[in-house]
Amino acid sequence: MTKPYILGIAGGSGSGKTTLAHNLQTALGHPQTSLIPHDAYYKDLSHLSPQMRAQTNVDHPDTLDTNLLITHLQTLSNGHPIHMPTYDFATHTRTSKTILIPSHPIIIVEGILLFENPHLRNLFHLKLFVDASADISFIRRLNRDVSERGRTPESVTHQYLTTVRPMYNTFVEPSRKYADLIIPGESDTHRVTQFIVSHLQTMLSCT
Repeated sequence: MTKPYILGIAGGSGSGKTTLAHNLQTALGHPQTSLIPHDAYYKDLSHLSPQMRAQTNVDHPDTLDTNLLITHLQTLSNGHPIHMPTYDFATHTRTSKTILIPSHPIIIVEGILLFENPHLRNLFHLKLFVDASADISFIRRLNRDVSERGRTPESVTHQYLTTVRPMYNTFVEPSRKYADLIIPGESDTHRVTQFIVSHLQTMLSCT
């Protein structure tokens, strides 16, 4: 391909989109794909007090540096690597470390708000929306945030009720209409992965 094929995977928090993204990268082969989480582009909140950081509604589109992600995808599309930022969810700050992302034939991007921004969603050649029930999504988010992000069950529950679910209803769920394919978040991940891999391999072979 003269330019990378960019795949966007959106869906609610805990829907299974990150798992699908990693499964696709594994199935396609790491030298063939680059994986970019929208979560890496959260804006730095180090200028705020710890209390104010904890009160910030990080499920609102304004808390993400989507313009930087758009610039990075355009850079990758032109065949150049990027230095992807990294984010510390325990302190709500962007770290000094960056990750070198090469311009591989397939770029996989995943995040809850990928299709909310018209400029961002127009960069995707294929848009997938992973849809899971609210109870399954909450349980998955609770387990992830406690084990991987240093959160307490009480803080995860409070955030889910006050911002996560309301922002899902306001921004995430309405964006599913832009998806090319809706994938049930509780479906057989192996079969879904194989279906999408087959499609991508066909697209690559035709170019």
